[in-house]
Amino acid sequence: MLNFVRPTPLTDRVYEYALTVGLREPDALRALREETGRLAEGEWQIAPEQGPLLALLVKLMGATKCLEVGTFTGYSALWVASALPAGGQVVCCDVNPTYAEIARRHWAAAGLADRIELRLAPALDTLTRLRAGGADGTFDFAFIDADKSNYDAYFEAALALLRPGGLVAIDNTLWDGKPADDAITDADTAAIRALNAKLHADTRIDLCFLPFADGLTLGLKR
Repeated sequence: MLNFVRPTPLTDRVYEYALTVGLREPDALRALREETGRLAEGEWQIAPEQGPLLALLVKLMGATKCLEVGTFTGYSALWVASALPAGGQVVCCDVNPTYAEIARRHWAAAGLADRIELRLAPALDTLTRLRAGGADGTFDFAFIDADKSNYDAYFEAALALLRPGGLVAIDNTLWDGKPADDAITDADTAAIRALNAKLHADTRIDLCFLPFADGLTLGLKR
C-alpha cells in the first residue's frame, strides 16, 4: 500500500480556481492560446499552467540559449522567450508551415520575434546539424514536445547539446495515464513507457518526474 499524502483531486472547479489564482498570463500569450484552442489540433498545446513553470525554470537558471523540439503554434516558445534576457535565443524545431505562420504572427505581436529562431525541417535533421556545427554543450535549456516515437532520439540529442547543469524538460510523460497500463501497447505509449524507464535509471541526469498536466519530466545534466 502506498503511504503518503495524495494530491488534491483536480476537479474542474479546483482546476479553474488554480488558474484563477496561479496564472499570470500576458495578453499576447492568452491571445495565442485562445487562437490555438480553436484549432482541431488545439489539444496539442501545452496546458496554460505549464508556461509559467517553463519560464520560471529558464529565469532561475539564468538561461540565454534554449532549444525547443516541437513548437506547434508557438505558445511554449513564447513563454520561454519572455523569460530570456536581451540577446537570448530559443531555437525551435518544427515541420508545419501553417502552424509556423500563426506562431510568427503572435511572436511579432508580443515583441519577442527576435529571440526565437524557427527551423522548419524534421527535428532530428535540425538537431544533427546543430551538433555537426559544434553546438554540443552550449544550450542551457531544452523542451521536448513532439512526435512520441522519436522522444528517445530527441532526448539523446538534447542531452548532448546541453551544457553540464543544463535542464531538459519532456512533456506528455504521463500520456493520459496509458504508460501505467501494460495492456496498452500502441507505438506512442510504448515509446513513452520505455523512455520513462530509461530516464529513471539514467545516471547522466538528476531526475524529477512531475505528475502535472499530462506529465512533465525534468532532467538536470550532470
